[in-house]
Amino acid sequence: MTAGARGRQAARLRWTGWAGYAACGWGLVFAAVSFYWGSGGTLGAHDPVIFLALWVTGLLKVAGALLALALVRPWGRRLPRRATMALGWTVAAVLTLYGGILVASEALVVGRVIRPSAPVAWKPLLWHLYLWDMSFLIWGILFGLAAWRFRSLWTTVTTGPPQR
Repeated sequence: MTAGARGRQAARLRWTGWAGYAACGWGLVFAAVSFYWGSGGTLGAHDPVIFLALWVTGLLKVAGALLALALVRPWGRRLPRRATMALGWTVAAVLTLYGGILVASEALVVGRVIRPSAPVAWKPLLWHLYLWDMSFLIWGILFGLAAWRFRSLWTTVTTGPPQR
C-alpha cells in the first residue's frame, strides 16, 4: 500500500468514525422512547405483554448502541473480532432490510402505486413512513458504515504494514 493509499484509507476511517457514534445516539434515543412508553408515558403500555415488549426492545436498543460504540472505539478491538464484526453486519442488515422494506411499501401506498383494499389511516402511515420506519433504515445504514470501518481497521491490523 502506497503512502497515498494509506492516507486515503485513514481519511475514510476518520470520516466513517462518526457513524458509530451516530448509531449509538440513535439507539439510545430509540431506547428512551421505548422506556418512556413502557413506563406509561403518552401512548403508554397498558397491556402487560406490550409493557414487557417495550422494555425488552428498549434493552435491545441499548445493547445495539453499545455494539455501535464497540465498532468504532478502541476498546471494541479487544472484543472477539469475528463475533463483533459478524454481529455488526447482522444488525446493519436486519435494520436496513426492516426499515427499507417498510419505507418502500409505505412510499408505494403514499405514491398511490399500491392501493390497499381497506381505507388508509394517513396520519399513522405518514408518521411511520417519515419518522419511525425511516429511523430504522437510517440506523441500519449507520451500523453498516460503522461495521465497514471496523472491518477496515481489522484488515489493516491483521495485514500489517506493507512489505518493502
